Amino acid sequence: MRSLDETLAVLQDELRVVEASLGEPDVASDLTRLRDLSRRHKDLAEINVAWLALQAARDDFATAREMFNDAEGDDREQWREEMNGAEARIQSVEAELETLLLPRDPNVGRSVILEIRGAEGGEEANLFAAVLAQMYRRYAVLRGWKVEVVEERASDQGGLDEAIYLIKGDDAWTRLEMEAGVHRVQRVPVTEAKGRVHTSSATVSVLPEAEEVDVALDPNDLKVDVYRSSGPGGQSVNTTDSAVRITHLPTGIVVSMQDEKSQIQNRAKALIVLRARLLKAAQDAQASELGDLKRSQLGSGGRSEKIRTYNYKENRVTDHRINLTTYALDAVLNGELDTYIDALMAEKRARQLAESDGR
Repeated sequence: MRSLDETLAVLQDELRVVEASLGEPDVASDLTRLRDLSRRHKDLAEINVAWLALQAARDDFATAREMFNDAEGDDREQWREEMNGAEARIQSVEAELETLLLPRDPNVGRSVILEIRGAEGGEEANLFAAVLAQMYRRYAVLRGWKVEVVEERASDQGGLDEAIYLIKGDDAWTRLEMEAGVHRVQRVPVTEAKGRVHTSSATVSVLPEAEEVDVALDPNDLKVDVYRSSGPGGQSVNTTDSAVRITHLPTGIVVSMQDEKSQIQNRAKALIVLRARLLKAAQDAQASELGDLKRSQLGSGGRSEKIRTYNYKENRVTDHRINLTTYALDAVLNGELDTYIDALMAEKRARQLAESDGR
């Protein structure tokens, strides 16, 4: 088994090879290879910067220790502090490198397809879906991400039957991937005449955006239907057949899109979502072959499968995966999600490190 320094030396050699490859004339015309090399270069460069920092901290420690051994009186105490500071930097950088050397998530850096739907609870579930949609859009603003509406289909009483957004940001996938699952709400619905608290749920799906080079679509595998758009209650909202339904025949995946008035625009958006779902399905299939089948993000949408609960009466938000509770519901619904997301990311890193140590 390689030592840390041996591993880092090998990766430094790989960085030189990748840099040389990026300078080759034929790479610029091969978009897939250019993308893969660029991503790998970014990862290796970050690791190399950390390794250089580790070497510098070790040199500082060695120098301080030598001076400490030769020093007397107050000078000796000064060099002891220098040694302690250098040792702390060494430990910090080694911890950073442990994280950087973990297997890379292939979706890091990708934009995200965020899908939100009402689940159990009838119209109250759709109303809560609208609340979640607003929460994530506000969070995107706080993070400086760009949000594009792919689809927003309103329900009868102002909720959302379905909302699909394309969220663009370098860390969008990293910070949103664990938001996928069943979100439960406990509150008095506007439809409740007796003031009783009801429990409803909405599902959130998080998919990595797939580029065309990731998922090649054969036109012969697609069944495309067009129809007239409809609004809440089924009323027609368009006088032309602009809505599009695309069925991917090999997998049976169906994507419908009617948000735009143009059939061409709806078709383009439907293909974006279809590629994302196909990419995720392919990644899950690969994970299954490796013996690491991920549990479905959504389950059946039932309230018992919740990942997080939003309790209005108690002003409480609880993430059940990490047993984290805060009493700041208003802030969370206003997009202040970092307390939960940071904790989930930390738990994931800890789990990955533990699995890596166990190998």
